[in-house]
Amino acid sequence: MRAFFHPDQSLHDPQQFMQVGRIREPKDLPSRTEALLGALRQRGIATEQPSDYGTAPALTIHTQSYLDFLESAYERWRQVPEAGPEVLPNVSPYWNGRPDMAHRRPCRSNWIVAEAGYYLGDMAVPIGPNTWLSALRSNHTAVAAADAVIAGEAASYALCRPSGHHARADRATGFCYLNNSATAAERLRQRFGKVAVLDVDAHHGDGTQEIFYRRNDVLTVSIHVDPNSYYPYYIGYADELGEGQGEGCNVNLPLAPKSNDAAFHQAVDRALDKVREFGAEALVVALGYDSHREDPIGLLDVSTAGFRGIGERIGAAGLPTVIVQEGGYQISVIGDCLGEFLDGLMTR
Repeated sequence: MRAFFHPDQSLHDPQQFMQVGRIREPKDLPSRTEALLGALRQRGIATEQPSDYGTAPALTIHTQSYLDFLESAYERWRQVPEAGPEVLPNVSPYWNGRPDMAHRRPCRSNWIVAEAGYYLGDMAVPIGPNTWLSALRSNHTAVAAADAVIAGEAASYALCRPSGHHARADRATGFCYLNNSATAAERLRQRFGKVAVLDVDAHHGDGTQEIFYRRNDVLTVSIHVDPNSYYPYYIGYADELGEGQGEGCNVNLPLAPKSNDAAFHQAVDRALDKVREFGAEALVVALGYDSHREDPIGLLDVSTAGFRGIGERIGAAGLPTVIVQEGGYQISVIGDCLGEFLDGLMTR
């Protein structure tokens, strides 16, 4: 197995985010990467630094206007009188969320405060001085892992930070700025006719779902806490099946809070049945550890050892696989979760 990581990904250092009406201490800490790198070292897996791909891969998923905003937002924000230390929105447009639309038109106002409300979907995506660089390097990491599989590697791991699966084509939310899993899937399409994305993060992969919702060449399957009581709340329900040509190519498997290893493994089995029925030739796994019972913002009851069972099932599917790191915020356990997952995966 090959693994990829760029040290610039650790530069993003958020100072705040909003949760239930309070400004909280950040959860996506740079130290998350050290825990995961340690798990790789314990298994003799060296990380490779990805090449600089520029913005071309991200532009296969995201709009130019959105990338321009991310790249310029912090410097423009610094020019606003009395602005806080990071870019955060205090206004937001109304949009009806039509599933037949891939993205919105560019923001009509070019004032940074207006664009912050347009392109940042919540108060969990602060933009600081290094956010754009870290997000871009995270995206490059996913591309490098996809390229390794295209070149014949059976499985590769992209240690992406910041995460990506909540990012829409033109909006950042939920600690996510560029959708790394979607970019990896699109990259795999250069070789493979059908690609599946299996998201096993505790949160629904809403950005990934919306990006591919109208397509029949990429299957999106997400296992997550029932959004009736968990972020992202407004999307991720079982009746969301795809739109137009993509009808039937989106599968959501919501779990009740406190679901344990057995329930999660059953959902993975169901998800992989859907992947086989779809005829996927390659797989992207959006891997998060916030389903762990100790996660500070999690609601599930998955044990550390439970991640081995997830890895075993995915490995047994026998597909060329790109693993893209998503969430997981209990730093004391995430390294062990990754280790268990990889040990299970590599038993195939």
